[in-house]
Amino acid sequence: MNLFAEIRALVVAQLEAMMAEGVLPTGLELAAVAVEPPRDAAHGDMATNAAMVLAKPSGMKPRAIADDLAARLMADPRIAGADVAGPGFLNLTLSRDLWAGVVNAVLNEPAFGQSDMGAGRRVLVEYVSANPTGPLHVGHTRGAVFGDALAALLDYAGWNVTKEYYVNDGGAQVDVLARSVYLRYLEAHGQAVSFEDGTYPGDYLIEVGQALKNKVGDAYVGQDERVWLDDVRRFGIDAMMALIRADLAKLNVTMDSFFSERSLYGTGLIEAAIADLDAKGLIYQGTLEPPKGKLPEDWEAREQTLFRSTAHGDDVDRPVQKSDGAWTYFAPDIAYHYDKVQRGFDELIDVFGADHGGYVKRMKAAVSALSDGRVPLDIKLCNLVKLYRNGEPFKMSKRAGTFVTLSDVVEQVGPDVTRFVMLTRKNDAPLDFDFAKAVEQSKDNPVFYVQYANARVHSVLRKAAEAGIDITARPVLEDEAEFAVARKLAEWPRLVEIAARNHEPHRIAFYLYELASEFHALWNRGNDKPELRFLQEGNTLASSGKIALPRAVSVVISAGLGILGVTPAEEMR
Repeated sequence: MNLFAEIRALVVAQLEAMMAEGVLPTGLELAAVAVEPPRDAAHGDMATNAAMVLAKPSGMKPRAIADDLAARLMADPRIAGADVAGPGFLNLTLSRDLWAGVVNAVLNEPAFGQSDMGAGRRVLVEYVSANPTGPLHVGHTRGAVFGDALAALLDYAGWNVTKEYYVNDGGAQVDVLARSVYLRYLEAHGQAVSFEDGTYPGDYLIEVGQALKNKVGDAYVGQDERVWLDDVRRFGIDAMMALIRADLAKLNVTMDSFFSERSLYGTGLIEAAIADLDAKGLIYQGTLEPPKGKLPEDWEAREQTLFRSTAHGDDVDRPVQKSDGAWTYFAPDIAYHYDKVQRGFDELIDVFGADHGGYVKRMKAAVSALSDGRVPLDIKLCNLVKLYRNGEPFKMSKRAGTFVTLSDVVEQVGPDVTRFVMLTRKNDAPLDFDFAKAVEQSKDNPVFYVQYANARVHSVLRKAAEAGIDITARPVLEDEAEFAVARKLAEWPRLVEIAARNHEPHRIAFYLYELASEFHALWNRGNDKPELRFLQEGNTLASSGKIALPRAVSVVISAGLGILGVTPAEEMR
């Protein structure tokens, strides 16, 4: 059941009738007609912009359209009131019987809130994709949570989702990793070592160096780099990816696939991707304009192989091959996305850190060119996370040597709190993570507030079971506070579709807080009005009808937390 969709269908049907009767011009486009919650709950249960969006194309005054539409809607038994406001907004009040039906649907429709909007389309969500040179840090944590929640949201809304991690194991950074591991290997053999600039001094490599010693003994001690570099690089990457998988597991993040950048080299995949662009007339030999501002001292104009990315919306064309024949960093990125397109995905989503903003237009241009515009690419940027405790900047011991790790954060507050807090801001907004507030038991802490609502429901259900109360009776709603909760429940299917369409899982966290707020308000009213309490002393029949509403709240909270990857609490400690 999607009550908003049902009422929109009613509005559209009446508009089509008005066109058929000549009241409105025929052929009007109705896609922009919306039915949504009013900005002020006092104005009604729903509002439609129909008259406003149709006024200009119809050549009519919005008020005239709204007045006619209101009269027609009032003939439907579901509509108890239709009031025209301002220049032509139409506020609707629904029959109160509908709200008990919403609660009943939540309890009896297993797929309540789920959507077929995705229609089974295949979407690849690539996220985290951190360099395999060390543990994941707090910035990666935000990207991991966001990507994982987005994938779950799209799955809930009807997409066929694949979650992928791109392993950046083909660049110079993995050679630096190998040299850093080698230093720890020498250290494991009792040698004094020093980490030069550019190497990785983190303690996490001590165990890797010892493990390498256990595997090869002293075979690489004193040997030239050419002897051990390839083997140690592979050993180090494997060790780091094992560490990264373990870190992700602490956050309850699992990937469907890992794609190695190194697999693009020497296999013809880069060449095939560039050849595809070349066949479309998008590869040429040229010289780029000098960078704006002060020129670097070593800059000189060189002829390079360029991708005509401006033909697909980029600001400038991009080099894919240097004058010496080596591939640029952009070339394997093109090849990787070429592979994604070749695998038959209908949509692509990349989750990057905010420092990758410069890649957005060029990657979108590449995918547009490679897929002939058929496959959309959405790139979501995750902004910085600042750590605090009681409002003061917070620093922890840095086992990684240079940053606070994902593991550090999860050990402080647990995976559920970490995940929820990471979704309390839109992905491209900065996020302040205060460890004290994250575990504080107050309304100001959205994690606690939502979980406390669910725990309260379960406390009621336990008491009902002890009293032998039937909890399967149809819902009974009488007070305005009860209707407010039911209205919020009715928004769930609509909210899911909006969040999925816009790739914004933070909307789920916001909605859950709002639902919890309405529920707690109802609970508190029960302190003053005993007839609103879910358990009516000495009246099991009345209790049965009252319990349906909190049960429905728990169903929706559990579904929403499931999308966020958070375990619903049945009791608070």
